[in-house]
Amino acid sequence: MSSSYINWLELFSSFSFIFYGLMSFFSLEMKKEFKRWNISQFRVIVGIAQLIGGIGMIIGFYIPVFTLLASFGLSILMLLGFILRVMVKDGVLKSLPSLFYFLINSFIFFNFLKTII
Repeated sequence: MSSSYINWLELFSSFSFIFYGLMSFFSLEMKKEFKRWNISQFRVIVGIAQLIGGIGMIIGFYIPVFTLLASFGLSILMLLGFILRVMVKDGVLKSLPSLFYFLINSFIFFNFLKTII
């Protein structure tokens, strides 16, 4: 698989998480969702983690170890998000985005790991 394909995935992931991180702070709808999930106390932490992960992926283009760290962290965050969606019985359509981002960031992580091993 070409590295430019991976670069596009990294850009897609980074901008997505920067967007969703900001939404965690400013979107009334996101605040309602965190309340509905009964984890409103973690909204700011999740938003910060998303911003750090998204920014880390961008920094990773210049300092590659950041790609490894950010993609790993975002994979864990999205795995937990998927598990939460399943636990609150959100259904397949609402659960798919977290699974999708988990798979993308896991792919980025393992692809990067493969290049350094």
